[in-house]
Amino acid sequence: MNTNLKITIANQQDYSVIANIYNEYIINGGATMDEVIKTEKDIAGWVDKFNDRERLFVLKKDAQTIGWGIIKKYSDRSGYRTTCETAIYLTAAEKGNGYGTFFKKEVMKVCKELGYRHLVAKILGDNQASIVYNQKLGYTVVGTQKEVGFRDGQWYDVVIMQYLFR
Repeated sequence: MNTNLKITIANQQDYSVIANIYNEYIINGGATMDEVIKTEKDIAGWVDKFNDRERLFVLKKDAQTIGWGIIKKYSDRSGYRTTCETAIYLTAAEKGNGYGTFFKKEVMKVCKELGYRHLVAKILGDNQASIVYNQKLGYTVVGTQKEVGFRDGQWYDVVIMQYLFR
């Protein structure tokens, strides 16, 4: 593992790179139901709507941003206050090097520090690599929403995974 990895809270200067990384996934498909290309302004809009327990992170390798991660509320309903959704995205060039595992473990630690008990990951059903990756981190599959998403003229299943802090 590269020792020059650093995770920080994203700031305005990171939003353009975050958008670019996410846009790779939007364009290539297979990892998000989002279809609209994002801009720096869109990312700023996400952060502007965050509550005090939501976070947007960047992962830097040798000072270059290679990924981003998010902790976002699961629902506006107060009974779900101990549940959040997590996701991370790496540049295509950096996938498969263990950086995602390092990054997600750190994001999960922050979730616990913020008082979350139940973490949710929503993954497109065809994305077996992401399902296996999350299982290795301790997430379990709790269900599949059949044909819940429609993109590029095709229906998609979404696998719901959870991690519980005990």
